[in-house]
Amino acid sequence: MRHGEHHHRNVAGGAARAAVFGVSDGLVTNVSVILGVAGGAHYDAGIVRLAGLVSLVAGAISMALGEYISMTAQTELLEAELELERTELRRRPDLEHRELAQIYRSRGVDPELADELATEMMSSPELALETHAREELGIDPGSLGSPPKAAASSFVSFAIGALAPLLPWFFGGGRGSVIASVVLGAVAAVSVGAALARFTKRSILRSALRQLVLSGAAAACSFGIGSAVGVNVG
Repeated sequence: MRHGEHHHRNVAGGAARAAVFGVSDGLVTNVSVILGVAGGAHYDAGIVRLAGLVSLVAGAISMALGEYISMTAQTELLEAELELERTELRRRPDLEHRELAQIYRSRGVDPELADELATEMMSSPELALETHAREELGIDPGSLGSPPKAAASSFVSFAIGALAPLLPWFFGGGRGSVIASVVLGAVAAVSVGAALARFTKRSILRSALRQLVLSGAAAACSFGIGSAVGVNVG
């Protein structure tokens, strides 16, 4: 890469976004469930472990299905718009040519040059469709996203985030496991915040602290409710 050049990452596909939010959601959801159940079930390892596993599986499936459905709907909508544009290019190429030239003129391009650019862009059906999609619809026909990939990424990332605070309960129980869950949850929250900051090019410290505070607040609220309500473990 030559000096002065910069490279833009492809963040429109959906998988990266689903992964980031999946880990965050899995962590916040399960650390809240685990601490809430632990407080209400008097730190019974079996109950906490079961609740954490159920929360992990149900949450990961829910996240994956939600991501798949939303991205499928979005992709189908964009494909319908592309098909409409493709039809208009076939039926009324002259009108589409004038529309494209007008777009260029509205951006300050000289009228004669705008007409030449429009003519060049209309030189082939594929190029014409791609250009109109970008200029009129603001989309890239080749980057509509993959619902299966986004769903799989969301499932795996949610499960990873949910597993972190659950790990201590596979090896023990009691207050020690609660403390371990809190520590692991805090470390994971800071890591997620830092990763998100690197992804968005924002302050790592601010993002990490924000994730830690929000996750901690959710966990503390759940633990307080669980302790207040409580259940008899026999």
